[in-house]
Amino acid sequence: MKKNKALLASFLLSAAVLAGCAGTETAKSETTETQTAETQMTETQAEEPETEAAETEAREPEASGERRQLELLYADQFSVEYDEQGRAWIDVADGNRYVTVPEGAGVPEDLEAEVTVIRQPVEHAYLAASSAMDLICGIGGLDQVTLSGQEASGWQIDEAREAMEQGTLVYAGKYSAPDYEMLLEESCGLAIESTMIYRAPEVQEQLERLGIPVFTERSSYESHPLGRMEWMKLYGVLFGLEDEAEQCFARELEKLEPVMGQASTGKTAAFFYIGEGGYVNVRMPDDYIPKIISMAGGQYVPSDLDPDAGSSTMNMEMEAFYEAVKDADYLIYSGTIEGELESLEQFLDKSSILKEFKAVQEGNVWCTGKKMFQETMGLGDLILDLNRMFTEEEPDPGQMVYLPHLQ
Repeated sequence: MKKNKALLASFLLSAAVLAGCAGTETAKSETTETQTAETQMTETQAEEPETEAAETEAREPEASGERRQLELLYADQFSVEYDEQGRAWIDVADGNRYVTVPEGAGVPEDLEAEVTVIRQPVEHAYLAASSAMDLICGIGGLDQVTLSGQEASGWQIDEAREAMEQGTLVYAGKYSAPDYEMLLEESCGLAIESTMIYRAPEVQEQLERLGIPVFTERSSYESHPLGRMEWMKLYGVLFGLEDEAEQCFARELEKLEPVMGQASTGKTAAFFYIGEGGYVNVRMPDDYIPKIISMAGGQYVPSDLDPDAGSSTMNMEMEAFYEAVKDADYLIYSGTIEGELESLEQFLDKSSILKEFKAVQEGNVWCTGKKMFQETMGLGDLILDLNRMFTEEEPDPGQMVYLPHLQ
């Protein structure tokens, strides 16, 4: 507690000095979190400052025994090895490296400066990466997350919103402007950030300066859709819930057994939304949504788009979209930005040309809601919804989790 107070006093003094020098800076408006998630940013790595280990920390010599690997079936953006002392060594594809240190264990001897130490048990974690919340809830780790980077209104996940209403999860500032005083007062043990933190490197530097380790979540960069969900295993490692994560992931895979490996139905589907300027935002063929459509037995259109480096989406003029998608068997409208549509009439109001599409004329227009992006655990249900859409003439609305039929 004394250490936290000393750090807080040091921080407040630094903030006062910086405030006197910041008079000429102009704040830039920021794109909303949801919009950024929909149009995945191009990542530029910020050089991480070296953090000095406390001189009083116990250190242990590195054991020479074999390390046990965490088994991964789909994820390729991280790997985990356990040493003989029970520490987990985590390597993430962006070059970040971490080691968890169980309670009572020492920090490895001669630890490289770029390896971030995460002490366990993790308590009072600050979560600014919204896509991680559902995975953490799924493995039973929400009680270890008490500080939120979003206000209650920003959560589409019931458990998170209820926790904020009950006061067990409190707002501690957004990723670019966290409440450092609150984080210190609550003894925050870990900050989980999205790659948006690379736009605010000074925030990560300040968190690390205050002794709060920063972990950057990258599940959205997984090449396989189920790799995104498999990040629950990594959160199981961080929060000491490895068994719970393994069991949860196994249950999700079991749900998908009836559709995995099925032959393609040959039916085509487009997934898109229409922006305020009338442009149509579509997914690139190598994005996870087209891959999910394929796993469910369909074929994504348009499939011949030129890849745009670093982007998972692109904008098309309505006329070009019509030419590419007019004969698609199904249209799926993404409600992640503006929310779920309630009727076909609402959909048709977005453009007069939509009524000319084959899927509209045959009554095959569907919609997703805002919850889909945050509910990473729902990928399996989305695949099952799509499979019902492709294979059943009239899917039971009671079984559809993410795809209401617009009529």
